[in-house]
Amino acid sequence: METFKRLKVFYWPYKKYFFTSMLFLIFVTAITVIYPIILQLTIDDVVLEGKYHFIPYLAIGLIVIMICKGIATFIHQYMGDLFGIKSIYRLRNKLYEKLQFLPFSYYDNAKTGDLMSRLTADVEGFRFFLSFGFTELLRFVLLLTISFSVMFYYSVPLTFVTMISLPFLGVAVYRFDKVVHPAFRGMRKSFGKLNTNVQENISGIQTVKSLSREAFQTEKFNVSNSDYKERNIKTANIWAKYFPLMEFLGNVCVIALLGYGGYLVMNDQLSYGELVAFYSLVGYILWPIMSLGFTINMFSQAKASGERLLEILDADEKIVDCSNALEREKFEGKVTFKDVTLRYADDENAALKRINFTVEPGQVIGLIGSTGSGKTSITQLITRFYEPVSGEVLIDDKKVDHYSLHSLRNNIGFVLQESFLFSSTIKANISYGRPDATMGEIIDAAKRAQAHHFIMELPDGYDTMLGERGMGLSGGQKQRIAIARAICLNPSILILDDATSAVDMDTEFQIQQALREVMAGRTTFIIAHRISSLKHANEILVLENGKIAERGTHEELLSNNGPYQRIYEIQYKDRHTVMQGQTG
Repeated sequence: METFKRLKVFYWPYKKYFFTSMLFLIFVTAITVIYPIILQLTIDDVVLEGKYHFIPYLAIGLIVIMICKGIATFIHQYMGDLFGIKSIYRLRNKLYEKLQFLPFSYYDNAKTGDLMSRLTADVEGFRFFLSFGFTELLRFVLLLTISFSVMFYYSVPLTFVTMISLPFLGVAVYRFDKVVHPAFRGMRKSFGKLNTNVQENISGIQTVKSLSREAFQTEKFNVSNSDYKERNIKTANIWAKYFPLMEFLGNVCVIALLGYGGYLVMNDQLSYGELVAFYSLVGYILWPIMSLGFTINMFSQAKASGERLLEILDADEKIVDCSNALEREKFEGKVTFKDVTLRYADDENAALKRINFTVEPGQVIGLIGSTGSGKTSITQLITRFYEPVSGEVLIDDKKVDHYSLHSLRNNIGFVLQESFLFSSTIKANISYGRPDATMGEIIDAAKRAQAHHFIMELPDGYDTMLGERGMGLSGGQKQRIAIARAICLNPSILILDDATSAVDMDTEFQIQQALREVMAGRTTFIIAHRISSLKHANEILVLENGKIAERGTHEELLSNNGPYQRIYEIQYKDRHTVMQGQTG
């Protein structure tokens, strides 16, 4: 029950719906138990006594009772549903909010499909128990309490004989819960993996088809689907074993009732009507006991789902605002790294090792190096996507963790290597970081990113709806919209992470010309593999294995005969060869 106690904060605020539902459930249960009593009176005091003129009145009374029960049942079920729906609305919002504030390091290991499964299937499983599971448990207790009370009133010895198998039934139910809960938890995990396979396949369908890996992906899905199937079969096997056992133990009660109850009737110790009423009451006891397996099933699924939801809620928000965090509307743009070392959680090797440099406001710094050398890691520390294990990152001579995350990231325009666009209008995508941006500011940002011309050629211009991840646009067009989005933010610091890698040379030149105006007065970090993208930088840092191998201007680095010169020769060797061939 620890899981439900910890999630109580989400459903207890709506306890009025729960208690209203419970109140009408008590009323419904009480009416249900009246039926056998009316049946006993009809047999003993009407039929056997020959008072047939009372039958119409009994029929009218039963109709009135049935109408009252129907109304009460409606209110009970509706209020129970409201309790579950409103509670889950609150829980789902909290889960989504939590996912927004979890650090990059959490998503480094999390699977999208599994997270989707938790926010859909697991949340729904927990809601189902809130709406129906609690009420079923109370119904079970009420039916047993009221039915046993009436049975004791009719015959204490017969009641005890009827209860002979209930302790064994209780043991079976307990053992069932012990084995079925781990099985359901395994099912939930397997379903999450299955979702992950589907999500990754759909997202990467172009790669799958271009490499003719359809058969491989199908087999990979079959493995996950087979695991989910086997876990379902295992759970069904548990259910198939225990349910007949519980049904048999319940039927023992009926056999004991008919045997001993018949003996009491023959010896005039029990009336015919009381035996029939007793049989109906035993049915009211056996029905909730027989369905107890279903209720435990529901409880086990909700418990397993709740545990998976708590794993998200308990995830550590490592990067948060400190107390008295500074709010800055605008930065000057000075960036300093002091002896900074970064190590990712799942990597023993440091991604950055004792990095030191200072960028003055308005300067352009270039970052170049092989894949994995630490270029992107430097920029991710500026924005506090990650925290260094040692050293300090400062902006305007204050540590970045002294600023609020909102003001820090609102002052940094970030264009990622892989541009992501939302399924919305182009206008909404460009103004995503500044929802209050005017149409004029949006158009100006698009013009500076060399995007305005192709946007106006689209059927609906800036109101054109984009498909998922910007489908319908070329890679270069998506990248230019992403650049416009960063420009629209009007940041103090601009970070271009290989921002022109998806465009052709001519478009790259045009964007660079436009960016020169945008970069004026802004501190800019340019990560690039093409030397042409950063040779105009005030300083270029060449990184190797997380360290700064050399630094300087384009001209200085060319004269050093170091890594930068080797990169230059590789990139321009073919061009020189072609030019020499044309000259010859």
